[in-house]
Amino acid sequence: MDTLPPQIQTRCVLHVGCGAASPDKLPGHFFPAGEWREIRLDIDPDVAPDVVSSITDMAAVPNGSVDAVWSSHNLEHLFPHEVPLALREFRRVLKPDGFALMTMPDLQQVAKLVAEDRLTEPAYMSPMGPITPLDMLYGHGGSLAQGNAFMGHRGGFTARSLESSLLAAGFPIVRVVRDQSFALWATAYMGGGSATRP
Repeated sequence: MDTLPPQIQTRCVLHVGCGAASPDKLPGHFFPAGEWREIRLDIDPDVAPDVVSSITDMAAVPNGSVDAVWSSHNLEHLFPHEVPLALREFRRVLKPDGFALMTMPDLQQVAKLVAEDRLTEPAYMSPMGPITPLDMLYGHGGSLAQGNAFMGHRGGFTARSLESSLLAAGFPIVRVVRDQSFALWATAYMGGGSATRP
């Protein structure tokens, strides 16, 4: 008798600050397709998210309803006093064995470029074009010039300050690493089970 393959259990990732829909906006951890279902959340209704909401108040997302939260370049758009609100919301919507994965500029690395008087020199290339330290500090200049005020930066982090913020928000297990594109990558685990760690 043939045996059937085990059912693939679909998990949910809440993609906060998702922007316009695109298949390449989720990092590799959330593939292969079919194992993760993306729920898109954004403050801008023009990008047609599943949920229109600020990340500081995601009341439309039930408590403990998602397996992961993915946040790419969102926390730096908040004022520093708003960051704890957003991180508490990330924790609130996660299941007990869930995790939050996020990335943002590493201001410690950016500060080195500024100290070398390279404020407006391209530091790396992105899909949006060359990115300068000025863009990483204050927001993407091209987008801001086109009237997209959502792209302005109001705060930022070093590896240590990001880790401290996540621990203060109640995540018991936090890992922060730097990459070669002047970014921090943080994974914050709920610690209540056997989450698949990225």
